[in-house]
Amino acid sequence: MKAYKGFKKDLTCLGYKFNEDGINKTDQANCRKNGFHCAENPMDCLDYYSDWKNSVYYEVDAAGDIDEDEIDSKISCTEMQLVKRLTIEQLLFEGLIYMVEHPERNWNGHVKKECGKAYNGFVVVRGKNPIASGNLGDILVLLQEEENCSAIEEVAFLKIDGSRCYPKIDYTVKGIANDQEEVCA
Repeated sequence: MKAYKGFKKDLTCLGYKFNEDGINKTDQANCRKNGFHCAENPMDCLDYYSDWKNSVYYEVDAAGDIDEDEIDSKISCTEMQLVKRLTIEQLLFEGLIYMVEHPERNWNGHVKKECGKAYNGFVVVRGKNPIASGNLGDILVLLQEEENCSAIEEVAFLKIDGSRCYPKIDYTVKGIANDQEEVCA
């Protein structure tokens, strides 16, 4: 099963050092007690490893005995293989894909409704007319829902670089917010 996992930079999690090559195995998988934890929603990794500058993220293959958590998309498994290391940009992009593919699922706490300003290097905003802003180097992820449902009809993934996207400017999925659009206060 495709999932996502955060680690400390040395690939440890709760004292266990993960092997980057091969399959990591453990005896039991109970989401609240033991096993190797990962998440179906990439954004949930940021709940457990929010300091992305001192963490690493991977796409993983979760296998063996699998137990689900009812709190978020966290799962526990007895076998985990690290597939691919992800940058913060790649993790956020995978989160965007997850929300497009599963628009009815619960939102992660890092997703803002309608309006948001980047904090800690990024912001993810979802809604009928999402608007976001940030500082130089920040990433803005915008997901616009269809008028009468929560299906995603348009997205934008922007990096405030100072040449194409500018700091402290409000952006929508179409570009710079115009005067008729509600701006973030």
